[in-house]
Amino acid sequence: MRIGIQTSYSDDFRQTAQEIVDLEQVGLDVAMVAEVYTFDAVSQLGYLAAVTDRVELMSGILPIYSRTPALTAMTAAGLDLVSDGRFTLGLGASGPQVVEGWHGVPYDAPLARTREVVEICRSVWRRERLEHAGPKYTIPLPADQGTGLGKPLKLINTPVRERIPVLLAAIGPKNVQLAAEIAEYWEPIFFHPEKATEVWGDSLAAGRARRDPALGELGVVAGVPVAIGDDVEGLLELVKHGIALYVGGMGAKGKNFYNDLAVRYGFAEEAASIQDLYLAGRKDEAAAAVPDELVRQTSLIGPESWVAERVAAFAEAGVTVLTAQPLDDSPAGRRRTIETLARLAR
Repeated sequence: MRIGIQTSYSDDFRQTAQEIVDLEQVGLDVAMVAEVYTFDAVSQLGYLAAVTDRVELMSGILPIYSRTPALTAMTAAGLDLVSDGRFTLGLGASGPQVVEGWHGVPYDAPLARTREVVEICRSVWRRERLEHAGPKYTIPLPADQGTGLGKPLKLINTPVRERIPVLLAAIGPKNVQLAAEIAEYWEPIFFHPEKATEVWGDSLAAGRARRDPALGELGVVAGVPVAIGDDVEGLLELVKHGIALYVGGMGAKGKNFYNDLAVRYGFAEEAASIQDLYLAGRKDEAAAAVPDELVRQTSLIGPESWVAERVAAFAEAGVTVLTAQPLDDSPAGRRRTIETLARLAR
């Protein structure tokens, strides 16, 4: 199991990049850069490519709605070039609040769009003349939808790799099935090792049954808050606030994917309470309603012996990349955390 880190999008990224250079020396394998309604991830990934030597770089994630499929393919090929073949294209549907509220485009057919985006990207990387006729994308644009001057083109440059790895972020049953079918990596959220098979096993099996053997085994990337020590119990409350934000505030009633996941984990009453409190503006009470079990099983917070047991549980559940979200408040503390995790994982 490899160890990664989820970069913060609230800090000065130049300092974050220097820290990743340092962490690379103590065992960091993967650096993942998010893109929500923040600075874009692409410029930061390019910056990281220039200053790092070994770590794999992942977008975590680029929303499928915010770029055309061809631009997504071009961007991935460019990042793979400047990183000497160290880039993984992480894609996801995001959610309607961000897609419609920030990008101003309809949030429709996420499954169909994801499949077509991946197909188009792989065609571009193979330097095929781009011709695609799908339910959501027709390339070149038909004459009755434009000037009629569009013609099939192929990428001018030769990519470093004609198959850049694709990661799909997914938690819904159909989305997870799609990831298991077409992607090199799958990224869930709030991964609970003991309940992963119960919640996602059928979807993963269905997707793997249709998987192209050329893709190899499906990698699983799980993000986890981490604090290692004998005096870190208080940080469980901090993690509760993050879970409450997603389960309670990321979407409306009946349209919150993270709330649905908490329900599938067996916390239906708690999920309803968290959402009611959060949407009423009572955020502290919403955080207090997050079950201790959910926090403990989806994070790595405690003495090293406890963390070692949990790292083994994640590995046993099929996780291949453990993406840490260190809760330490200093670069030195985060360095110790990554160094310890790398030792435990190996």
